[in-house]
Amino acid sequence: MPLLILASQSPRRRELMGLITRDFTVQASDADEALAPGTPPEEAVEELALRKAEAVLALRPAGEEALVIGADTVVAVDGRILGKPRDREECLWMLSLLSGREHTVFTGVALLGRGVRRSFREEARVEFWPLSPEEMAWYASTPEPYDKAGGYGVQGAGALLVRELRGDFFTVMGLPVSRLWRELRRELPGLMPGQ
Repeated sequence: MPLLILASQSPRRRELMGLITRDFTVQASDADEALAPGTPPEEAVEELALRKAEAVLALRPAGEEALVIGADTVVAVDGRILGKPRDREECLWMLSLLSGREHTVFTGVALLGRGVRRSFREEARVEFWPLSPEEMAWYASTPEPYDKAGGYGVQGAGALLVRELRGDFFTVMGLPVSRLWRELRRELPGLMPGQ
């Protein structure tokens, strides 16, 4: 079996990858994440996932049997990508934009290795409750929103903001484990969860 490498520094992705297999290693990617203006969110996630996987694969020893997994997640509303908030003001702006309405979370995944170059994306729809200024101020005062696309974490206190989620919960967390497992089994037919 080739060495499985998760090209990510996200502790959440590492945890989720552990649901698929214990036999993987992690290597952070230093890929350029700048996008051309107007890149649609659903294309952006696949492009960035491929870049991350390519950057890590390029650092591996020549001839190594490796399969690199890159992933990227974006939150989009009205076709606009919301990244990680840089400060409290931007966090509050994002929360007010998402308040009382639906947005889309896209996660793109790339698989790269010898003879393998494939990517896919999953999407989920998330609707927020209408948020009061007090709720937004409270959430923005926690450390949680500042390292997450869209300024919230559905797996943490951000769950209190979510009225409804349609689609794969793990896509919103940053790694669609069910689809990824199925894609990996195309390359590694004997792969079973927990191995």
